[in-house]
Amino acid sequence: MFNYLLYRFAQVLALSLPLRTAYSIAVLLSDIRFLFARQDRIHVTGNLKVMFPQKSNAEIKKISKLLFRNFAKYLVDFFRFKKIQKDYINKNIHIKDLHYLDDTLALGKGAILLTAHMGNWELGGVVTAMLGYHFTTVALPHKSKRVNNFFNKQRKEKGLDVLPLGHAAKALLRALRKNGLLALVGDREFSGKGILVDLFGKPTTFPLGPAVLSLQTQAKIIPSFMLRRPDDTFDLIFTKPIEYNPSGDKDRDLREIVTKYKSVFEEYMRLYPEQWFIFKRFWY
Repeated sequence: MFNYLLYRFAQVLALSLPLRTAYSIAVLLSDIRFLFARQDRIHVTGNLKVMFPQKSNAEIKKISKLLFRNFAKYLVDFFRFKKIQKDYINKNIHIKDLHYLDDTLALGKGAILLTAHMGNWELGGVVTAMLGYHFTTVALPHKSKRVNNFFNKQRKEKGLDVLPLGHAAKALLRALRKNGLLALVGDREFSGKGILVDLFGKPTTFPLGPAVLSLQTQAKIIPSFMLRRPDDTFDLIFTKPIEYNPSGDKDRDLREIVTKYKSVFEEYMRLYPEQWFIFKRFWY
């Protein structure tokens, strides 16, 4: 109940205050959180040290603090979904290479927009939907039903169809076979059935779901990112679809697909480490 009330209060503030003021308050609170959320700070710092072993502790701390601030702004944007209209998109969103999405859908086999916990993936989904692309997405259910309903209502009000993680496979396959569009997050593994990959020189686990869906339906995966600019506008980036040649060996094919989009994730994580919002230990 407390978390739900906190989220509702934050939403009221975010909707009632000017955006710049809401961002300023969020940054202040994130700086306080950075000081006292010791476990989150340790995990973020540890992840960044794996990514950038050559950087000094001072550099890592600077990136970590900026990461906390950017995540606070991400929440402000999420709470302000009701205010997002076409004029906001025209003024604040710089769309890059949307043709990759159109060209892929023209093939008639569906498409998978695959992103990471970077920038503002939720806002990226909303903007894509408001551009006229109907799609289905998957979300990890919150342990609180009221909080879960609150988050899903935010998404559905902007045209997103949300399915709970763990109960979505058949519906996703059906959607792709009807030339549908899926939007998935592919950098965190929650099912216990992931695949071991090498990321920044160390082993970690990525989810297999996107690769399985692509292999079964021939729908292409398009790595996509909604990344914050220094002026708090955004780049909505659609990258070149993942290409692969099925060998008939399922395990080999799945590994090839995951390895290809993992490399794209790694590239963007290296460029925007302050926007990769993982507050858990990522490497083991």
